Amino acid sequence: MPAKIEIAAPAKINLTLDIKGKRADGYHELETIMQQIDLLDHITIESASPGSIRVDSNSSLIPHNEGNLAYRAAALFLDKYGSGAGVKIFIEKNIPIGAGLAGGSTDAAAVLWGLNRLLDCGLAKADLLEMAAQIGSDVPFCLLGGSALARGRGELLEPLAPSVPLLLLLVKPDFQVSTAEVYQQFDLTKVEKFPDTPAFLESWQHCDIIGIAGHMENVLESVSVRKYPEIALIKEKMKKLGALNVLMSGSGPSVFGVFKEKGLAMEAMETMKTSYREVFLVSSFEERGGNNY
Repeated sequence: MPAKIEIAAPAKINLTLDIKGKRADGYHELETIMQQIDLLDHITIESASPGSIRVDSNSSLIPHNEGNLAYRAAALFLDKYGSGAGVKIFIEKNIPIGAGLAGGSTDAAAVLWGLNRLLDCGLAKADLLEMAAQIGSDVPFCLLGGSALARGRGELLEPLAPSVPLLLLLVKPDFQVSTAEVYQQFDLTKVEKFPDTPAFLESWQHCDIIGIAGHMENVLESVSVRKYPEIALIKEKMKKLGALNVLMSGSGPSVFGVFKEKGLAMEAMETMKTSYREVFLVSSFEERGGNNY
């Protein structure tokens, strides 16, 4: 049994996001295509005194208690399978916070995976996914990784085969967005354009980058763009800089543009950096490497 384990925790973006309606349990019925990207948090987990959970980070912006999804993941795992074990978790935070990139969810997924290895529990992926769904809607996808079509609250996952590698410019403006508030304010009647998921998946299957970019839509823009007009300004600016298409990820405020040429993307990155602090040139993350089950 290892004394310490280190896990890469990739951010995610939503290449499409559709809402089919409101569920009886109060959640929204989603249909979304999610993709991990190589913007990574790094999680270190070590054994600690029995029954204890300690979370530390290089970021002062995240909670170190039950308000942190990674802490909740550890508590749930140890309650079920820990046999009195204690853990110390360090989160090297590189993914912007409150950004629509599943930063907290991917940390939680990494903790579940890591504790399974650290404590040598030998749990199957299905067992980990069941716990992940109890923690948050994006956690199952972050545990599964790669690319997937998600339905339900996000927990019903259909993995997608890798397509053409995506070259993306990601911009996080200097404000956060409350996911809960965006969903509360969402009104289907105010959505002007919905994703055509079958058309997107056909382009995905044929590695058609023009079709993939052309079919990216996110219905939550109907809320976040109206509330935060700067999101629309970023989208417009990135399109002028050569992006094939630009979309808000999740509930925002992060915006990503798909580029065909790296040189053009790098020029756009330098331009966007003159206005924004958090600008990243990233690509799709398919290989989970040591994170495989």
